[in-house]
Amino acid sequence: MRAQDSRTGTGHVVVIGGGIAGLAAAHRLLDRGARVTVLEASGRVGGKLLPGEIAGARVDLGAESMLARRPEAVALAREVGLADRLQPPATATASLWTRGALRPMPKGHVMGVPGTAAALHGVLSDEGLRRIGRDTELPRTEIGDDVAVGEYVAARLGREVVDRLVEPLLGGVYAGDAYRISLRAAVPQLFEAARTHTSLTEAVRAIQAKAAAQQTGPVFMGIEGGVGQLPLAVAESVRARGGEIVTGAPVTELRRTRGTGSGWRVVAGDRVLHTDAVVLALPAPAAATLLRAEAPAAAGELATVEYASMALVTLAYRRADSTLPEGSGFLVPPVDGHTIKASTFASRKWGWIDEENPGLLVLRTSVGRYGESEVLGRDDAGLVDVSRHDLREATGLTAEPVATRVTRWDDGLPQYPVGHHTRVARIRAHVAGLPGLAVCGAAYDGVGIPACIASAYAAVDQLGGERAGLDALIRNPVQSLHGGAGE
Repeated sequence: MRAQDSRTGTGHVVVIGGGIAGLAAAHRLLDRGARVTVLEASGRVGGKLLPGEIAGARVDLGAESMLARRPEAVALAREVGLADRLQPPATATASLWTRGALRPMPKGHVMGVPGTAAALHGVLSDEGLRRIGRDTELPRTEIGDDVAVGEYVAARLGREVVDRLVEPLLGGVYAGDAYRISLRAAVPQLFEAARTHTSLTEAVRAIQAKAAAQQTGPVFMGIEGGVGQLPLAVAESVRARGGEIVTGAPVTELRRTRGTGSGWRVVAGDRVLHTDAVVLALPAPAAATLLRAEAPAAAGELATVEYASMALVTLAYRRADSTLPEGSGFLVPPVDGHTIKASTFASRKWGWIDEENPGLLVLRTSVGRYGESEVLGRDDAGLVDVSRHDLREATGLTAEPVATRVTRWDDGLPQYPVGHHTRVARIRAHVAGLPGLAVCGAAYDGVGIPACIASAYAAVDQLGGERAGLDALIRNPVQSLHGGAGE
């Protein structure tokens, strides 16, 4: 049997990895009539989408929202029976904790890059605002094939814009460094606009005008019970349609089988599967290990992908004992020297948490950025202590929490440095030389939920000999936006 037979329903496909990308791939493969086996190394599915509870309240212990202005995530949620549980944030009003105070999150910007100096009034110093105004006087900046977000924006508008707004917004998505992150990969709309406009602020205004004409409805969406319900519902749908999902099954070997009817040999513990095709939906280091024998060049590229670690600290308070400022939470610029990088007031942001737990106030903080190892070396109690300290400084919250939870995401977020798009193109070119193999996940096309799902669908299409999905993804990348404070 050939790998392309999976499109017509006669092939067996093994999906390695049971995060949202792997599950989405399995779901799409079943739509195409394939027989599917999902192998997940850990004891659960879902990857960084993790439902949990604190003090009896249902919460997300990983990502908490998904971009709704791309169709992939919301459409998949509807397909697997979650349509009536989709909910936008109850409030999208967030703040910045900067220069000693909580200040309203500016409007009129694209990932922190303003269309006018007035958009950042109150956040930047007078000198910082004047520096933005010089953008229209500068000659055009040639950005070539790619450039770091921070480098480009600082050259046009000054470092203060980057340090006070771009950095915390990008940090909330990638836990990375704005002066290393690729403009082309992280803010593709701005990259394209910057290539056709002399002024950066003019480019931002053009993006905003286009968005205003095209976009309707909420930017982000959550799910009652948490977006961690999404992978569980997809897994249930996969199983209901005959797909097999095996947890606690780390794959240790992936080799091609030679000869007539060639395919792949997959070894997971004492289980050996012979399959027509494989979708590799793993983080880059694990994918590199499995590809070393058959695709050493792809493995070498994947081994260079760096990751950032972070931790989420979830806290529950008695509502009667606690008061918080209005809004959904706040972001924290690293330049201000605080430990936490954001806080979400979950009970305010998500109506279902508030309705289900009227006596509780649930919030969370996030800690850790690329290159920060000292803070994440603290034990759980230490992370709770530093979170409470910063919350007290920012909001005046002094109450004792009734419960706390620390969720660590070690090497959880792939970094997208300058040239990321060319590295991904090289990886896919190497993999394309191996019939019946495709890759997908957060290491390639974006770290957000829609990006991972789009990546999975493109991988499935490739197995069937179709490149349209991948070409569309390359032409129109899925920007991973910040979903509000604490995302």
